[in-house]
Amino acid sequence: MRIITLALAALLLLIQYPLWLGKGGWLTVADLEAQVAASRAKTEQLKARNAKLESEVRDLKDGLGAVEERARYDLGMIKSNEIFVQVLRKDEKPAVMMTVPPPPPPPKPKKGARKGED
Repeated sequence: MRIITLALAALLLLIQYPLWLGKGGWLTVADLEAQVAASRAKTEQLKARNAKLESEVRDLKDGLGAVEERARYDLGMIKSNEIFVQVLRKDEKPAVMMTVPPPPPPPKPKKGARKGED
């Protein structure tokens, strides 16, 4: 009777092996589910990044606001007839201007003076 019990216990363990450690066992399935979840999270991050880049490209193609904003902040450009004011802290250096400043306006003639006369 003892031999039959040991044989049945051994068969039970042999049957359990593929269920736990085999190719389609629970441990393998759990590992694959974790990999799928990680892949889905990465895919969602990449989709969000792609949507952000797509909207930025659309803005750059269609709207001038995004181009103007990039020119102002990245390149330090200003519009003509616009005054640039920069407030610096004690340890900051001034920004480098990429835009050539406009020439000063011509002097206004004095009142009472005629053209060609000084």
